[in-house]
Amino acid sequence: MKQSPLAIYSRTSVDGTMVCLWLALLSIGLIMVASASVAFASATYDDSWYFFKRHIMFLLISALGAGVVLLLPSDTWRRFSVPLLIIAIVLLAAVLVPGVGKRVNGAQRWISFGLFAVQISEIAKFAVLMFFASYFAQRYPQGLSGWREFGKLISLLALVLLLLVLEPDFGSTVVIAATVIAVMFIAGLKLRYFFPLAIGAVAVMAAIAIMSPYRLKRLVTFMDPWADQFNAGYQLTQSLIAFGRGEWFGMGLGNSLQKLFYLPEAHTDFIFAIYAEEFGMLGGVVLLALFGALIMRILAVFRTCMSRANHFLAFAVFGVAVLFSLQVFINVGVASGLLPTKGLTLPFISYGGSSLIVSCALMAFVVRADIEMRAIPEKKISVTNPSRVRHTEQNTAEVSA
Repeated sequence: MKQSPLAIYSRTSVDGTMVCLWLALLSIGLIMVASASVAFASATYDDSWYFFKRHIMFLLISALGAGVVLLLPSDTWRRFSVPLLIIAIVLLAAVLVPGVGKRVNGAQRWISFGLFAVQISEIAKFAVLMFFASYFAQRYPQGLSGWREFGKLISLLALVLLLLVLEPDFGSTVVIAATVIAVMFIAGLKLRYFFPLAIGAVAVMAAIAIMSPYRLKRLVTFMDPWADQFNAGYQLTQSLIAFGRGEWFGMGLGNSLQKLFYLPEAHTDFIFAIYAEEFGMLGGVVLLALFGALIMRILAVFRTCMSRANHFLAFAVFGVAVLFSLQVFINVGVASGLLPTKGLTLPFISYGGSSLIVSCALMAFVVRADIEMRAIPEKKISVTNPSRVRHTEQNTAEVSA
């Protein structure tokens, strides 16, 4: 029997720990955007709180978007996963059209809508994840029918990645590719498919690095940024100085010097360096622990979805955990000199409307999945008893309706 959108919330509980971790990260992000951007905003826009006020606006839009995702049955995203992917591909192509896409710092990744610009790669993350989760859920546990089907699937993924590379957005390319591969693995894709996939991925990344001189220079420079600290290594050396000044306990909130025009992108891609300077190593460990705890809660939802035999939700939620993990690892790795410099935001922390809105939408999707699964009585699912699996899937569909 179909239920009203709010009926499910009246008889189920929400994972309070997961929601509190989410809100804690959003709060830290709000504070850090204000702290890291104040000098740059004052000099550029004659308003010290320019980015802070815009970040609040993005938070309100994110709350609205998250509310919509929470009210929609999760099965909606499975049913519309193909149209979502088509829209994402069309937008990725449109952003490359001169006059349509907005170019910033040599990259054409945004489409302007008046007050703010939308970064299309963020929309692509959501759409690609929903499509591949739906695709493999329909074929679980049998898997793909053969190499021809695998080839078609990889060709579709390659199209998305090619459009991202052309922007260029190498960071999002790596994150989306790795997330899809992780979903394929957890969905039981046979290992024989992964070997050519891995070889192709390495070959393509090597070709991209070699054909793009500035990327190759980044790969070389991050190994020893001090050798060219006033040119190619400037951003990384300034980030490392911020880490060094923070020491164990930090300089205190608002007391960073590197945000005073020394470190470029201080409120976006390198906000973790400013955080480490103001709160020290211990503060950085606490922030990473919050991310770790949130990802563990998301993985707990994944396990619950698998136990209820809802494979679409399981694969999608697992993909969200992988996507957040990769973005945190890459962002922190870049800021600390562990990885080559590339533009990628720190989820919930960095300034950036598109990233914040999509990240909150993904978290709302996880919360909705958790609530729907809690509404189904827990049962031990046996793959040797198809009738019990069908019964559980029927209950899931009724809850989602």
